[in-house]
Amino acid sequence: MAGVELLPKEYGYVVLALVFYCFLNFWMFFQVGKARKQYKVSYPTMYATEAENKNAKQFNCVQRGHQNSLEMMPMFFMLMIVGGIKHPLICASLGAVYIVSRYFYFTGYSTGDPQNRLTLGKYNFLAIIGLMVCSISCGVNFLMS
Repeated sequence: MAGVELLPKEYGYVVLALVFYCFLNFWMFFQVGKARKQYKVSYPTMYATEAENKNAKQFNCVQRGHQNSLEMMPMFFMLMIVGGIKHPLICASLGAVYIVSRYFYFTGYSTGDPQNRLTLGKYNFLAIIGLMVCSISCGVNFLMS
């Protein structure tokens, strides 16, 4: 495979972390589907309204937990891919922190109280900052070589 031999062997951990996040995303997707059935919110309705559904807040919290994860996914993937070129083990470790904290962000949000998303979920932002530092380091390294 052309070009792969240029990547450090440890880059495989970055790839595995990204795939694991895909599994988490599928799991969240199925949780939203279960919430749709439970709270009777049919497609294509993205968010329920209190006027139409007494459980709108509960459903919307589940939906929002997944939606926020989808909004953050491109940045997470890009930072993992780029930062992992120079710092694969650090990025894979930060990716694991991000994935675990995203799980808690989602499950906390899904309780119906949006504040619960931050109990352990707030640490995903620290992982993102660490991944930004790794990506900046990678970019600077390319400029200096």
